[in-house]
Amino acid sequence: MATAEETEVEEKPKKPILKILLLVLLVLLLIGGTVGATLFFSGFFSKKAVATAEEELEGAEKSAKDGGADGAAKGPGKGASKPEKKKKDSPELVRFEYTYKQMDKELLSNLTGTRKVMQIQIAFMTSYDERVFKNVEKHEFAIRGALLDAMRQYTEADVNRPDFRKELAEKLKEETNKVLTQYEDFGGIDAVHFTSFIVQ
Repeated sequence: MATAEETEVEEKPKKPILKILLLVLLVLLLIGGTVGATLFFSGFFSKKAVATAEEELEGAEKSAKDGGADGAAKGPGKGASKPEKKKKDSPELVRFEYTYKQMDKELLSNLTGTRKVMQIQIAFMTSYDERVFKNVEKHEFAIRGALLDAMRQYTEADVNRPDFRKELAEKLKEETNKVLTQYEDFGGIDAVHFTSFIVQ
């Protein structure tokens, strides 16, 4: 009888330990399943994501090789591939498609030596892809500053010249391309057009 009682006493503590081990194992499986599902749905196991990362790495290596010594001199954000011209379908000759983007805010500047002001709104034209306009948006404050500096150099006599608007449009195009070239190594603005022009 003493032997049977001892056996019962020994078996009782084993059952709670077995339950604890099963519970720990279940919690570990739950955590592992959650992590695995999260990685799967975020695309961690996707071959496409790995391929894209490898292509970007190869592109960066290629541009570094192509840039040579220049590549080391370029700052952050520079060295990316330049925008490409968008071709128009035309049977006889190659033509490029032009796109336009108007600046959101008007430009207002005093004329030199007078109380008169010039208020203009402009649109940029390019035959390159949308990266040019993304660069314009990215550096809008620098571009606005350069354009306002160019505008304030004109006098009332300049404004009265017949070809003033063409001259001003060309100057604004040059200033915009200077800023874009300084920060992105490429301008891409083919022309500046006035959508509003007031002198008062």
